[in-house]
Amino acid sequence: MVSGRARRRLSLMDELLEQWEEGEAPARFGGRLKEARDAFSGDGARLETAVRALEERVRDVRLLPLSAVFALFPRMVRDLAKQQGKEAELEIAGGEIGVDKRILEEMKDPLMHLLRNAVDHGIEPPAERERLGKPRAGAVRLRAARDGGRVLLEVRDDGRGLDLEAIRRAALKRGLCDEAALAAMTPERLRSLIFLPGFSTSAVVTEVSGRGVGLDVVRVNVERLKGDIRMESEPRRGLAMRVRLPLSLATTRLLLAGVGGRLYGLPIEFVHAVRRVGEADLFTLEGRPAVELDGRPVIAPRLADLLALPPGGPGGETACVVIQVGDERLGLRVDEALDEEEVVAKPLGAPLTRVRNVSGLAVLSGGEICVVLNPDDLARTARGLAAAPVESKPARAAAARPAVLLVEDSALVRAMEKRILEGAGYEVVAAGDGVEALGALARRPFAAVVSDIVMPNMDGLALTARIRREPRHKDLPVILVTTLGSDEDKRRGLEAGANAYMPKPSFDQRALLETLRRLVVR
Repeated sequence: MVSGRARRRLSLMDELLEQWEEGEAPARFGGRLKEARDAFSGDGARLETAVRALEERVRDVRLLPLSAVFALFPRMVRDLAKQQGKEAELEIAGGEIGVDKRILEEMKDPLMHLLRNAVDHGIEPPAERERLGKPRAGAVRLRAARDGGRVLLEVRDDGRGLDLEAIRRAALKRGLCDEAALAAMTPERLRSLIFLPGFSTSAVVTEVSGRGVGLDVVRVNVERLKGDIRMESEPRRGLAMRVRLPLSLATTRLLLAGVGGRLYGLPIEFVHAVRRVGEADLFTLEGRPAVELDGRPVIAPRLADLLALPPGGPGGETACVVIQVGDERLGLRVDEALDEEEVVAKPLGAPLTRVRNVSGLAVLSGGEICVVLNPDDLARTARGLAAAPVESKPARAAAARPAVLLVEDSALVRAMEKRILEGAGYEVVAAGDGVEALGALARRPFAAVVSDIVMPNMDGLALTARIRREPRHKDLPVILVTTLGSDEDKRRGLEAGANAYMPKPSFDQRALLETLRRLVVR
């Protein structure tokens, strides 16, 4: 069925064709043709507006108010507090905010867990609260608020806050870190241990998890929903856990980038800035290319390198997309940064359900296929480059030099020791901790390992023990250079399998080079 407006357009076109055949003046014909073109342009604009409105309505259909889940929690908090001889009331705000149905369903259990933690280990018993000058009843707040195109969920209590000493004791008890590593941790790093699998500061096992138990599951669920989780703690003032999530999972807004003639998309909420950089703007930091942004260095590899794509053409000015992943910034050099587009992103199907650096695919408005990238994976891949040798012309020319794996988390000490070793004729590959070092050892052989002991993720003692468990590395020389200089520390290092132990306070570069010369067969 043809609408009245469409019939009028067809009638006008028939009239124009008839006038053309009868040879009417071109000027008159041109005016009528312009009239027809303007009419069709207006129809196109109205159609585009209608389509956008329809898309918004489709998205709104998927949005459900948070109150549908929030309503389950007040009684749960009261019952749990009563069970533990405490008094607590839950205050709720922002329940009218709508979120994607899937987010609502999958965040119910994580929110329940955070609220239980707040009552179980945050809120103090009434008598203790009175001694501290607090009201007998503890306050637990669950708040939702819009943050641009995202929603902020906050669970806050006015209880004890995180007990850093209890976290240290639990980490030691479970063998997650040694005393030296814990002593070197900042408060922020120490607090982050509660997100490790199975971590708990609770001395008694109950039906209610202690603060930290299951928080790794909360974090995984939040990241799967394209969100992040942060915390803020004050002793005796309480703890706030903040979760940021997209309002809708139906569509994703991407920044499109071109690499090697292909299109890649980065979720716009992770994009911090886009810059133009030339070869003169690049410098080397820890063996990786970097640029300066806002007065601080930012690692800036080529996106093609992270995705293991063939190298591009000759260098020149390129676009650098700076993404923010948690507290970390990463620059991604691409051939060109194009436009933003809102798309429906589809996850990869079997058998490609998990491809590193990729979260899915999307069909763009022009029909092109776009690969949607995973910023968290990209950041992890970029960190892994630190343990990989940087291939340069001098390095290739000296490929026959003995290769030493230098493992040190301090950038300053690492740079100093690297200069010493390279000056003595060794090829040096640097790693920031034991985990990166194991990755480097899996990729290529080394003549020796020079390692610190106190490092995050995996310390030098654990690294040495892992090296000795590998038959192919049983004869690999390991030298520990560390601030731990007591006889007991030295005994532990040698028992782990180190060939030599050198305290940093009495560090002598000649002794290090002599020890290497003795242990390494050139």
